[in-house]
Amino acid sequence: MNKIILIILGMTLVTYIPRLLPFFIVSSSKLPKKVNRFLKLIPYTALGALIIPGAFTAVPQMPLAAVFGAGFALVYSWLRGGIIVPVFGSVLIVFFMLLIR
Repeated sequence: MNKIILIILGMTLVTYIPRLLPFFIVSSSKLPKKVNRFLKLIPYTALGALIIPGAFTAVPQMPLAAVFGAGFALVYSWLRGGIIVPVFGSVLIVFFMLLIR
């Protein structure tokens, strides 16, 4: 049992260090405007990568639900930002549209 715990701790350390190092490197210096702008656009690109490919194939018999879900996500993320609320909101809209059908 101790071997398993050591393996898990080792894997945790190995995956945590590459995620933590950029934080320390970037936090002590000021980023150029182009890099800062690029980093601010990441939530929108992640939203597109998460929702758009699967939205239109998830419910092929009701593509209108996908359009409304993706539309909500697009409008909400454009106006308010973030990624969690648009994802959950679009899932809920599609769910309720399927219930109504």
